[in-house]
Amino acid sequence: MAVLNKSCVHVYTGNGKGKTTAALGLVLRASGAGLKVSIQQFIKSGNYSEIKALRKISNVDLAQCGRKSFIKGKPSEADSECAKRGFEKAKDDIFSEKYDLVVLDEINVAMKLGLVNTREVAAIIKDRPKSVEIILTGRDCPAMIKEIADLVTEMREMRHPYRRGIKARRGIEY
Repeated sequence: MAVLNKSCVHVYTGNGKGKTTAALGLVLRASGAGLKVSIQQFIKSGNYSEIKALRKISNVDLAQCGRKSFIKGKPSEADSECAKRGFEKAKDDIFSEKYDLVVLDEINVAMKLGLVNTREVAAIIKDRPKSVEIILTGRDCPAMIKEIADLVTEMREMRHPYRRGIKARRGIEY
């Protein structure tokens, strides 16, 4: 396993498109360099185009802990259970030191919805093995997480095709 000299914590947040895409670009780079990658997707489930591609990369492990439907309003007990299982797996992956890079996709939204405890996420970031790089994605990243991250990028929507009536397209948005 390749070991990073110094790991960092990345946050990709904001209301613009591209947070997961940025994380997956780094996954592609890391996997090409021989790093072992774990991706834990919170509040997402489905066999999207990127999921199909990621499953073909031998040094990338992917788990989804969401239901098939979007969360509207208050999360259900099933949403809460999915997030709890996903968070436990993410912690296991981070502390196993089996992975060089762990992506917590949409965890910011899971924290905002109260499905994952922000203080617990912050503690994991602070206590992680220093050889493990972590990426957190999703809108509404809590200030506590932004403060301890090494890199924070905010995607800001300036224009989006959806606003002109162009629906999500397979291979581009999903």
